[in-house]
Amino acid sequence: MKQLLLSIAIASAATVAYAQGKQVTVINHSAFERTAEPITISIDESKDIKSATVSHNGMVIPCQLDDIDGNGVYDQLFFVTSLGKKQKKVFNVTLSRQESESASTQKVYAQMMLTNKKIKSSNKQDLYINSLSVDNGTNPYWMLHHHGPAFENEFVAYRIYFDERQTVDIYGKYKKGLELRETQFYPDSMQKANGFGDDILWVGKTFGLGAMRGWANEQPQMLQDVEKRTLSIVAAGPLRTIVKVEDRGWNPYYPKNCKNNERITMTTLYTLSTDRRDCKVDITLKGNTEGLRLSTGLVNVKDSKEFTDSKGLRGCWGTDWPVSAKDSVGHKRETVGLGICLDNKNVVEEKPADKDNYTYVVSPQSDTVSYYITFASDNETYTPSYHSATEFFNYLKQWKKTVTEKVSIEIKDFYM
Repeated sequence: MKQLLLSIAIASAATVAYAQGKQVTVINHSAFERTAEPITISIDESKDIKSATVSHNGMVIPCQLDDIDGNGVYDQLFFVTSLGKKQKKVFNVTLSRQESESASTQKVYAQMMLTNKKIKSSNKQDLYINSLSVDNGTNPYWMLHHHGPAFENEFVAYRIYFDERQTVDIYGKYKKGLELRETQFYPDSMQKANGFGDDILWVGKTFGLGAMRGWANEQPQMLQDVEKRTLSIVAAGPLRTIVKVEDRGWNPYYPKNCKNNERITMTTLYTLSTDRRDCKVDITLKGNTEGLRLSTGLVNVKDSKEFTDSKGLRGCWGTDWPVSAKDSVGHKRETVGLGICLDNKNVVEEKPADKDNYTYVVSPQSDTVSYYITFASDNETYTPSYHSATEFFNYLKQWKKTVTEKVSIEIKDFYM
């Protein structure tokens, strides 16, 4: 009996003390410097990791563990780094089954909430949620404060509309900092006077900034016929925030009807990392996608100038009211630059601009589509900022290099 108890005690101690080490080598093969380069490492869920430490040259740097699939177990480790031209950096990672508190500064923020009708103020709402699902035909757009999840870093903020549009809308800032906790996307007059940002883009039924939609009858089609639509905040810091949109049982051939076995599930992850103005969009499709065509692009801002490299990079720069005429009191015309960068292998056709959109027709490859969206506001006073079409389009050209010329990540495991 004593031997059995001793064996159990040794096994328990081993479980508690378990730690796995990883040596992570990151190499920048490009002839330009990188700042805030996102590094993501997959974690074996069977190890049931509870905490992590990342260090470089003996200095501990901030990191983040995330549960992307929502099963209660961490499956990704995330951190950011800067890299010089052609530079290589080696990081030591320790993964542990023991929980530990992190003192990392919050660099991102995300919120999603129901509208509390008892509270009249637009920036004092208090019914916070992190996920909501609705059945086909239910539209919670007006029940949700700022109409869906909103998320930010110190440079920029985004929101996703919770309706058939699923539009990406934007919030521009004058100065660096996290603001949404205080403004809730709707700053009051005092906050505006103190230099807080605001909604800077009218989107209507357009793509806004890179929403993915269907394609039929030579027109973009909103996601009208979806058996269950779910929007969730998957990760909320300290270094990145991830918002998930799941359209389960979507009829991608709308306005035509489809059979149940023709419906597909489209899952979209919007990832915003610290110290970057761009947002990564990862789309996964389940079901029969043979011959499927989708569409995305940018809203055609009024009288905007257009840029395209005809290889998946497109942008515009223009000025317009950010709200409808009836809501224009307290607002001013906003000058913005919008950009989207698609893998050219996904691009079926780049459509000429029409009165609403700069449109791409796209096709998934291996049931996935990944791309990037970005924007700049002429209001920005921090560095770097862009205040003309020329400046912004030059930024887009360099931005494409940073997101298409990937760093390499080599991982070696060792046990401690």
